[in-house]
Amino acid sequence: MSQFFQIHPDNPQGRLIKQAAQIIHGGGVVALPTDSCYALVCHLDDKAAVERMRRIRGIDEKHHLTLLCRDLSQIAEYARVDNTQFRLLKAATPGPFTVILEATRSVPRRLSHPSRKTIGLRVPENAIAQCLLEELGQPLIGTTLILAGEDEILNDADSIRARIDKQVDLIIDGGACAMAPTTVIDLSSAEPVLVRQGRGDPAIFGL
Repeated sequence: MSQFFQIHPDNPQGRLIKQAAQIIHGGGVVALPTDSCYALVCHLDDKAAVERMRRIRGIDEKHHLTLLCRDLSQIAEYARVDNTQFRLLKAATPGPFTVILEATRSVPRRLSHPSRKTIGLRVPENAIAQCLLEELGQPLIGTTLILAGEDEILNDADSIRARIDKQVDLIIDGGACAMAPTTVIDLSSAEPVLVRQGRGDPAIFGL
């Protein structure tokens, strides 16, 4: 059975954020709110936790996972960002966008796309996610909380608890999120490409 933390969406309790970070450092898989929808996250360097997260979602190693980063400087550590890309990211972050960029050597090879060597990254505009990223001092690896064979996003903590309580280590109740996933933009080639329309308006990327 997982732990269950009720964390204030605007003023997260520092004590609970520290406990959540300890669970992640200990190999835990966590369900947490973002500015788009709830996500499953775990430690970037924990292979077993990443594999467990993939099993919960029912996805294989070809499915792009996303790095949740604290800010633009952290994105630049894990992805190659030129001046044009930086200007676009500065306008769009934090916010409900996932961008696909060429991964740097800081990203474990098993997490980048196996053929293209790219990685999805985002900076969530959510106080709980931001406080947790600040406490950890490094990105989280995550994926939208949609269960295998389903189209509906699990979007409130009680529903998540009812469905996957025994499969995760912590569920963070930060209130209901938007029912739309992030908008995904591929910035790894010369021109931005809209991969998935979600909550974010792609017009900010000229699309």
